[in-house]
Amino acid sequence: MHPWVGLSDRVRLGVVTRWVTPELVAAVLGRCRGRDKKPGALPAGFMVYYTLALALFQQDSYDDVAEQLVGSIRELSASVPNKSSFARARTRLGPLVVETLFRELAGPLAPVGLEASFYRGMRLAAVDGFVLDAPDTKANRAAFGGPTNNGLPAGFPQVRVVTLTECGTHAQIDAVVGGFNGGERELAVAMAVSAAGMLVIMDRGLPGVDLWKAYTAAGAHLLLRARSCVARRPVQHLPDGTYLARMSLAGQRASHPGGVTVRVVEYRVDGGEVVRLLTDLLDPDAYPAAELARLYHARWEAESAFRQIKTFQRGPAEVLRSGDPDLVRQEVWAHLVVHHCLTRVIMSLADDNGIDPDRVSFVKVLKHTRRSVVRQCADTPKKIKKFLVVLAAKVRRKLDNGARRLREADRHLKRPDSKYSSKLSYRINTRDRKPTRRVSPKVITLHQAIVD
Repeated sequence: MHPWVGLSDRVRLGVVTRWVTPELVAAVLGRCRGRDKKPGALPAGFMVYYTLALALFQQDSYDDVAEQLVGSIRELSASVPNKSSFARARTRLGPLVVETLFRELAGPLAPVGLEASFYRGMRLAAVDGFVLDAPDTKANRAAFGGPTNNGLPAGFPQVRVVTLTECGTHAQIDAVVGGFNGGERELAVAMAVSAAGMLVIMDRGLPGVDLWKAYTAAGAHLLLRARSCVARRPVQHLPDGTYLARMSLAGQRASHPGGVTVRVVEYRVDGGEVVRLLTDLLDPDAYPAAELARLYHARWEAESAFRQIKTFQRGPAEVLRSGDPDLVRQEVWAHLVVHHCLTRVIMSLADDNGIDPDRVSFVKVLKHTRRSVVRQCADTPKKIKKFLVVLAAKVRRKLDNGARRLREADRHLKRPDSKYSSKLSYRINTRDRKPTRRVSPKVITLHQAIVD
């Protein structure tokens, strides 16, 4: 009998255990029928924590992640199972357990009154997507697809993740996992029911009648950027310079009953290109155009959340470790669970110090959370509370340095796209690059042609 049998259930995931409790894990396993049929060295409860640890320590191997989990437990550290045992145990666990765990934990975290999280009583959220590289196996290529060049595979297979992210906290309210060949809009529609009562902001690649009807039917409100060809013919001009128009399905007339009526807000930022927004908030007095124009930039909070997952948590340009599509999905859901728990740590620190969560360093929280796992120093509620107090003290100097300054950097290529790029092209792309600098607030003005 393996020395881990009967002992590995003692392993916890540091401060993450505050939310991913053994009781929650047991309840999820029971619901997904993932309970163990007989005692073993790698029971399902331990494998839930191990799968999350794989996401928390993305750059480490199977063996190293196991060492991080059990290194402080003398009875376990001397007899770590081999990689194939962990791989088989992950397969037995499957993706559904981790997805269900995410759905148990996910949801908005902003308390009422938190700045940048609400607009006129509506919680602000953003829908957007990102892709993650998966190992280039035949199974992953068939399941997810990937970029092509002249019909031939180019690069890694990619899994697409679309999330409903709370602005102001970066908490994931809902998420859908699909393949590279699937569109973001179809995945976004599946999250409509989770957006009830919210004002949802989206980029210009997502507007569509089906998406619009799904979200409004669920009780959500929309603020979407649109291309110039969408809802371009005014049917009624409003006093504030905005106008009402019809958005129809492709090939239909604007008067077709299958379309929807939208309010169009057009504006410029610092005199640049015209930005067009579509919204179902049709009353110009209750929802002024200038406020909606300033509100759109909150969509970038979703991009900030993606950066936390892709660059800091996963590691820049890292490829997921799973060669099987089900394990890839399991791994993606694990990343989302871990990110949500790290966001909860940030919210706890922000609440205790009475500041905006944007002022708490995600990287600092990530590093200390990893240390709590390695040391197994936060495996009970009392120890977790003590750990959070220590963590707050260690990151206090970075918690709040005053109001965030508006800053900007020139967008130039820092590295050549290819090592075979010409030196002249490389010099042209980088010679004007300047360091990040302070800038004055952006000036937003309604499009003059509409105002007239």
